[in-house]
Amino acid sequence: MIAVSIVEDIKDVRDSLQRIIGSADGFLCLSAYSNAEEALIELPTLNPDIVLMDINLPGMNGIECIKKVKAVCPQIQFMMFTIYEDSEQVFDALAAGASGYLLKKTPKEKILEALKELYEGGSPMSAHIARKVVSHFQKEKQVIDSGTELSQREKEVLVLLAEGLSYKMIADRLGLSFHTVNTHTKNIYEKLHVASLGEAIAYYYKNLH
Repeated sequence: MIAVSIVEDIKDVRDSLQRIIGSADGFLCLSAYSNAEEALIELPTLNPDIVLMDINLPGMNGIECIKKVKAVCPQIQFMMFTIYEDSEQVFDALAAGASGYLLKKTPKEKILEALKELYEGGSPMSAHIARKVVSHFQKEKQVIDSGTELSQREKEVLVLLAEGLSYKMIADRLGLSFHTVNTHTKNIYEKLHVASLGEAIAYYYKNLH
């Protein structure tokens, strides 16, 4: 039996999910909550296999609830179940620990299929959401690839920045003027799509070091 808990503030939706899950073979509707605060108290004790979690809840939102539950019960799987389709909500949820993401307009048969897939180790998502994920990683790749656009001199400057040298020290080391080092640094920021020295250095250690 796949034990499922529900966190959904709209009663009609919550009741419908309880009926769908409770009447399905191989599933047990373990509990249902109208807010995250109640869920946060009981979920670690009940330890369901999966939690169907809404995002827009009164008080604490679903994403924050996931973070808190995952901190004490990392084995619990979370399936976001929401009307939201925007990328920020999607990635906030995934970053918080959600493993699946479904829209509320998903047919009930697909909901059960997705819960089973999640239980078996998959990461089910609505097609629309999956396209957003693919798009996100394509953009991430473009940003990473842009690092190859750095000139040899810009790479040298970035390495010395990462080693903690000041602009003046870099200028002395490379035989450049302070102004030239400053210009190289601005070009690095632009090419790497970063806004600070810290971000530029983080990029260096992640992608170029």
